[in-house]
Amino acid sequence: MKIQDTGGGAMKKIFSTLVLILAIFGLVTSSFADVSVRGHLRKNPKGGWSWVPPHWRSDPDGNPFNNWSFPGNVNPHTGKVAPGNPDTYLRHYYNRNR
Repeated sequence: MKIQDTGGGAMKKIFSTLVLILAIFGLVTSSFADVSVRGHLRKNPKGGWSWVPPHWRSDPDGNPFNNWSFPGNVNPHTGKVAPGNPDTYLRHYYNRNR
């Protein structure tokens, strides 16, 4: 007696393809977690103006742990590791608007 393939192989291919598509989608959307900032003039607290050159920054999403400046995180554009103490960073982050 011969057992016929009921399409289990096809289901595995469909499942594998779906997993691959979702993985690629996750990689692509995470690559858009940074935004370009145009150059601009910034007023100094003690008077005068300073030119801020164009640069990249992490997307402002309200999560301090995924910012490039969070101690230990790496800026993907410069390769530099952010220095500092995480506790001090979080204290300043949450008290910045008070």
